[in-house]
Amino acid sequence: MVNWKEAPQLPKAEGRIAAIDLARGIAIGLMIVSHTVSGLIGIRNVPDWGMVPIHLLTKFSSSLFILVFGIALAVAFLSHTQSDDWPKRRLKLWLRAIEVWFWYKALIIIEMLPFSSPGDIVDTLLYGRFGIWVEILGFYAIALLWVPLILPLWARAPLWSRIATLVGLTALSAWLQGLSFGGNDILKALLVDHPDHYAWGQISRAPLILVGLLVGEALLRCYFTAHLRRRLVLILLAVGALMVMAFYGLALADNRVYAAMMAVANNAGKHPPGLEFMLFSVGGALILLALALAGGAAAARALLPLTVVGSDALKAFIFHIVMIFLVLRFLLQGEGMYTYPQALAISGVLILGAAVWIWVTRWIAAHR
Repeated sequence: MVNWKEAPQLPKAEGRIAAIDLARGIAIGLMIVSHTVSGLIGIRNVPDWGMVPIHLLTKFSSSLFILVFGIALAVAFLSHTQSDDWPKRRLKLWLRAIEVWFWYKALIIIEMLPFSSPGDIVDTLLYGRFGIWVEILGFYAIALLWVPLILPLWARAPLWSRIATLVGLTALSAWLQGLSFGGNDILKALLVDHPDHYAWGQISRAPLILVGLLVGEALLRCYFTAHLRRRLVLILLAVGALMVMAFYGLALADNRVYAAMMAVANNAGKHPPGLEFMLFSVGGALILLALALAGGAAAARALLPLTVVGSDALKAFIFHIVMIFLVLRFLLQGEGMYTYPQALAISGVLILGAAVWIWVTRWIAAHR
């Protein structure tokens, strides 16, 4: 029975949970596929069979990535918020924010280098505009500044207030989306998304982080007990399936199933978040998360490259952006030179390459 007045009661994780790394690796893998295709051949040149189903399925990536961000925070930090070493752990998160922000700005230069003027690049670095492919790092850099401030409050809050906060932020984001912010499109994009920018709004995406915190709490309670873990997996599968079914139900009601799938594949409803896009994206993310948790350590070993990629998301992100935009687009002038199947093959190579790069850098660090 659910106790709505209960604050989180979190056991310590019994070692690293490989299934979380696998789920994060799946999110990054889908992101690499999407970025490789859009970065090398452009969405307009993708054949219909590439948009639906292949590119459509990559839309699970961003929601899964943000969900796992919240889960990882709950698993690694939430239970420590009332301990004496919390200031040190909080500082660790803030230092991570600085590191992510640095790479966000460095990768903006790499993303824009092939076809943008120095003035446009500087303007983007100074938040005069936004890039496209690396903006998710900008979101995480800012989120890592405010999330450590709310974790101690979240750890003491009863369940009803945590859920109320989640619902309230969702409603607030929808209301703010109708405001003009005095014509300051950059501020609006940073807070609640903007249709003309690829930035991820902190308020509009915060509910996904909070859902991740709730799932992370449940994961710590359930993962190491077989029957509880099965129950959690079934709940996540059921909720995810219902959300995807709701997406198709809305499309069927208007007799536009294929058009709705094409719209989602083309990012309609991604910035700012729209109902149909989020039903499909979050629903699929929950299904993938449930499958990763169900597979556990065995699945993590079987899909080792994805697990390794998920164990160091920042390094994997840096690797694929450098390879796509600095090496393939700029140095080799490869934009438009590849077919869609070739771009898919390159994305597979980049996933494996990112895993190898992470392993090599760890090996070097261990043998210094």
